[in-house]
Amino acid sequence: MRRTDTIVAPATGQGGAIAVVRVSGAEAFDVTDRVFRSRRGRVADAEGYTILYGRVMDGESVLDDVLVSVFRAPHSYTGENSVEISCHASTYIVSRLVALLIDAGARAATAGEFTQRAFVNGKMDLSQAEAVADMIASASEADHRIAMNQMRGGFSRDLAELRAELLNITSLLELELDFSEEDVEFADRSAMRQLLERIDTRIHTLAESFRLGNAIKNGVAVAIVGAPNVGKSTLLNRLLNDDRAMVSDVAGTTRDVIEESCTIDGVRFRFMDTAGIRATDDRLEQMGIDRTHGAIERADVVLHLSVAGEECEMLECDAPVIRVFNKADRCGVESGRVAEQTVVISAKTGAGVDALRAVLREVVDTSGLEQGATVVSNMRHYAALRAAETSVEACLRGLELNLTSDMLSEDVREVLFHLGEITGEITTDETLGNIFANFCIGK
Repeated sequence: MRRTDTIVAPATGQGGAIAVVRVSGAEAFDVTDRVFRSRRGRVADAEGYTILYGRVMDGESVLDDVLVSVFRAPHSYTGENSVEISCHASTYIVSRLVALLIDAGARAATAGEFTQRAFVNGKMDLSQAEAVADMIASASEADHRIAMNQMRGGFSRDLAELRAELLNITSLLELELDFSEEDVEFADRSAMRQLLERIDTRIHTLAESFRLGNAIKNGVAVAIVGAPNVGKSTLLNRLLNDDRAMVSDVAGTTRDVIEESCTIDGVRFRFMDTAGIRATDDRLEQMGIDRTHGAIERADVVLHLSVAGEECEMLECDAPVIRVFNKADRCGVESGRVAEQTVVISAKTGAGVDALRAVLREVVDTSGLEQGATVVSNMRHYAALRAAETSVEACLRGLELNLTSDMLSEDVREVLFHLGEITGEITTDETLGNIFANFCIGK
């Protein structure tokens, strides 16, 4: 990556009244001064964290009245001299302003290049850089909390503590190699085992948090299942407050999985309305039932719907199951929660549906997240943690087998390698390219 040239890109999307164009690089101030005029002087002479009011000139014509925010290196997002130009959000004004800045010596930034420069210049590690993209894409309060904690370094601090302890272990093991002829042990094997077991527990906890983090990031998958005509589609429409699914008294109307999302108390849920489960000779209906079983396997939570007052076998699956007895209005049954994960409702009238929403929200335990606990939501991080966990277990087996210091040290370095992949202390150009290619232009 060319680190010395000056880059420019719009930093805001279309649709608002104000747009921001970002410029960063060694010549950011001079490039801006070539198109900007202000009574308060030149951008190059302004102090950091100041704002200049003036005009962008297109030759002898005024393109727009703008505000220019000045950030001097290293106290900027990228760690370089940077400028953010706030202008009116006309498509013409923004595109023309970018063109003028390119003519003045900048070049168009690639996707994620501002954040990539922040990473290269030590303003953030790789996990924090990825959290920037997650922050932009966050679709719920819980999703936002995960990204914010990671962007502020919560995950990085956890990994830094683990790496520091592991580096201490490997330094003692390698010190033993320098005195191999004297047969001394600087790393107490019993204390080392206890430390590795504690590290293994911590890595395992972080890896296990991915189940929650991934569900929150992508939306908690909820399969609505049951026999035909128990009100699955009516319940979906009620939860969404929209007539999304077709409702009919004809059994087998729903033959494919219909998926829609909504947010409940800060958590996004993805509801899947499924085909009714029953024995059938209809080939198309059977295909829908097969897809229902697939939805159950993919679900984080299952709503097992049946009619109040009727016998219904308990559904068995790996995900938590909430039993929902519907049509309380027809059966004369009082709606509401009747057990920890059992609710009586009327999807038609809405009675008891708020109680169902409360049960759904309770199934997704975000109490730790609300207290600032680290929750992993990135698949790359999860894979690296699992690899690190495997390496720690190899270290523990090595201790049991009384392996030599050099072999133990190699296993410990494997753990360090995998943890370093997460923060970018160990990375490749290909990895960086894949990560930043998914960013939006201007960030």
